[in-house]
Amino acid sequence: MWEGLQHAGWVETLAVSRWLYGIVSVTHFSAVFFCVGTIVLVDLRILGVADRHQSLSALAAQLRPWTWIAFGAVAVSGFLLFTSQAVGFAAATPFRFKMLVVMLAVASTLVIETSLPKWDRAPVMPVTARLLALVSILLWLGVILVSVEIPALTGLG
Repeated sequence: MWEGLQHAGWVETLAVSRWLYGIVSVTHFSAVFFCVGTIVLVDLRILGVADRHQSLSALAAQLRPWTWIAFGAVAVSGFLLFTSQAVGFAAATPFRFKMLVVMLAVASTLVIETSLPKWDRAPVMPVTARLLALVSILLWLGVILVSVEIPALTGLG
């Protein structure tokens, strides 16, 4: 399955075109940092470190569209990068670990998003909210750190 994808005509064009692959890579890296940055801003607000003068729900509402647009760009560009070496990535344990950490990070972000209105109405930010925000930051940091190590550990990318 992965071999068929990797050898599709459009994937081979992407893989051998330095400028096209470069554009996709730059898009991916920029979108990752934009997406993670907006998520971490909300997490830091939950922790009481950032933007204390704005309600949590208002800050999240301002950042939410940008977060999910960036996440969409990450998913599309990441898939395109994956396709160029699909066989190798699919078999690589560090890549599989990255995907697991990404799923956990996205799950924590979704739990935070659904809990924001309740937390915003609380007189004091609940301890569980602060703990979840800290876990979210650590998971997203983990995604970045694992991603950086994939080429060194596997020779892919």
